[in-house]
Amino acid sequence: MNIHEYQGKAILKAYGANVSAGFPALTVAEAVEGAKKLPGPLYVVKSQIHAGGRGKGKFKELPADAKGGVRLAFSIDEVEKHAKEMLGNTLVTIQTGPAGKQVNRLYIEDGSDIEKEFYLSMLVDRETGRTAFVVSTEGGMDIEAVAHDTPEKIITFSVDPATGIMPHHGRAVAKALGLTGALAKQAEVLSAQLYKAFVEKDMAMLEINPLIITKDGNLKCLDAKVGFDSNALYRHPDVVELRDLTEEDHKEIEASKYDLSYIALDGTIGCMVNGAGLAMATMDIIKLYGAEPANFLDVGGGATKEKVTAAFKIITADPAVKGILVNIFGGIMKCDVIAEGVIAAVKEVGLQVPLVVRLEGTNVELGKKIISTSGLNVIPADDLDDAAQKIVKAVNS
Repeated sequence: MNIHEYQGKAILKAYGANVSAGFPALTVAEAVEGAKKLPGPLYVVKSQIHAGGRGKGKFKELPADAKGGVRLAFSIDEVEKHAKEMLGNTLVTIQTGPAGKQVNRLYIEDGSDIEKEFYLSMLVDRETGRTAFVVSTEGGMDIEAVAHDTPEKIITFSVDPATGIMPHHGRAVAKALGLTGALAKQAEVLSAQLYKAFVEKDMAMLEINPLIITKDGNLKCLDAKVGFDSNALYRHPDVVELRDLTEEDHKEIEASKYDLSYIALDGTIGCMVNGAGLAMATMDIIKLYGAEPANFLDVGGGATKEKVTAAFKIITADPAVKGILVNIFGGIMKCDVIAEGVIAAVKEVGLQVPLVVRLEGTNVELGKKIISTSGLNVIPADDLDDAAQKIVKAVNS
């Protein structure tokens, strides 16, 4: 689960991290009132969407030469002008895709005098099973280009969970950023604060870009991009309350109600599979035969008829779907349960596109019999390769 910048900064501030003063705004009037509470004379008006690259983004409804989603303002009137242009309009960034995201919230922040910009992030390193720090002297909006062109400028190290954060980790951050003296001590303190927040709040990712040195010689978190481990949210009701459903795909929201692993994609072939590995293989073979998957959907090993029905509804609710491939290997999951769920869903929502079903494993013969005697126009498949070829052919024809 992701949250907005201002929400992430509030969490970091609670752990002692240095962040700028600011106020969220849902309306132009709130933006103006927020700015009036700040000392000025420099204000920053920031679009709040769950995507990076806001500063370089473009609004669909504004002229091509209009400023992006993060703007400086030198007066209250200018804050108002920016707020009017940004709220309710669609911001397109490198991370939103061409569809963009509508800006429904702003963050009005006190301006900072920047001496130097750095990059600092934390994430869960699956290879080591540890929390990793990723730091670079090249902070700012072009960190992706740095990672691509000069990866040697990005330093990574991990923290052993048995010891937790230690002073030498903070010194490693300071060394990677070229900090000495008082700034090195600040880096050591900040590293401990961020690690504590990351672990205690069960974060999956924490990105500060940029981390800055101010003109008066202090380290400050000028941005905060925070994501949480969804499996641990039951421990953090305060974090759950920060969820902004308008930033999420409505199909993904519906899937979460049934504990389905669903991610919307840009293709035309809807997939319903059990098991993440099999789902990835199914998507790969669809691409191999020249088509694109419309989603990742894992119904899980213990799916019920109701969950399967819900999964089918979610797939068919996507107008981009031109065909559906059901690929089930029944271990814990029983093929007859899948068959009954598919039939129930088709009878409820109808079937307007080709449907290929490949079943294998527990109760496979019963599942195939249920499908074959259902009266539905279903294309059976013997194996995954056969299923992929058939659904791609059906969609293309």
